Amino acid sequence: MAKITDVDEPVRSWYFDLFLLEEYWGDERAYHRTAPVNNVYALREALRLVAEESLEDRWDRHARISAALRKGLWALGLEPVVAPSARLPSLNTARLPGGLTLDDVVATMREEYDVEIATGLGAFADEAIRVGCMGHGARREPTLKTLSGTLSEHGIDVDAGDGVVAAVDALND
Repeated sequence: MAKITDVDEPVRSWYFDLFLLEEYWGDERAYHRTAPVNNVYALREALRLVAEESLEDRWDRHARISAALRKGLWALGLEPVVAPSARLPSLNTARLPGGLTLDDVVATMREEYDVEIATGLGAFADEAIRVGCMGHGARREPTLKTLSGTLSEHGIDVDAGDGVVAAVDALND
């Protein structure tokens, strides 16, 4: 509670304003409103996972997995949407070959492979996908293999091995 009460600015989100819970958890047990209990427990678990891995190791893992994913996407023949200087490790964007219905690609990934990706936004809504590399999603999993399978199902000639080999090579550099 000392950390929570010793802040320079007030918390801006009711959901994570743990200061409001001081009286509820304190001796008075005053009821103030229905607490966002699930959010508090989720925050605690997220912080536990960060502490277990260490923040620096977590940043490094995200950067390495994201770079490997990008190498794999490019090896599949997909093109980057943004310049290297504007890329974020947490989100990778790639242009898909023309003629694809992005919503179908996203739905196939989600429904058949249980992998969540999204379509592009704004000017890229009809030509790009967004693949997140955040938290639990920043790990060595078969995203490239499932994406190449999805592209093949939709008539695009890709070799899953090319993307996977490029990603593994990037991780081993």
